[in-house]
Amino acid sequence: MSKSSKVVMVVVTVAVLAALGLSVTTLLTAKRMTYPITVDLPQGISEPVAVGHDTPRVIDLRVDADNRIYWNDGLVSMEDLQQKMEEEVRKHPAKQPELRIDANPRSDYETLGRILAQAKNAQMKKIGFVQ
Repeated sequence: MSKSSKVVMVVVTVAVLAALGLSVTTLLTAKRMTYPITVDLPQGISEPVAVGHDTPRVIDLRVDADNRIYWNDGLVSMEDLQQKMEEEVRKHPAKQPELRIDANPRSDYETLGRILAQAKNAQMKKIGFVQ
């Protein structure tokens, strides 16, 4: 290694050490900046939730391959369906039951469309589909 190469290496080493020393000194003497952040963490419950009147009710609506409609396993006509939905909404307007629709893949889209229109007209808010 030539003498000029050694001088350059020493100068670079000294510069790096000086920069590191300055950085460490700055980190050690710099004022710590902290900002308080309020975080609301979920709290555990000591007693399990009781199953009963607060449990949301579910209406199982099934459409078979022949487009027959079953309301909780009882056969219902398309003409009576909206009336049954309206009765459920009137019974519990604030806590409506969930309408779960299980349509057979071979059922007609028109039947499903009519059911959804009747649910909308009855002002049912919770509608889900079962696969």
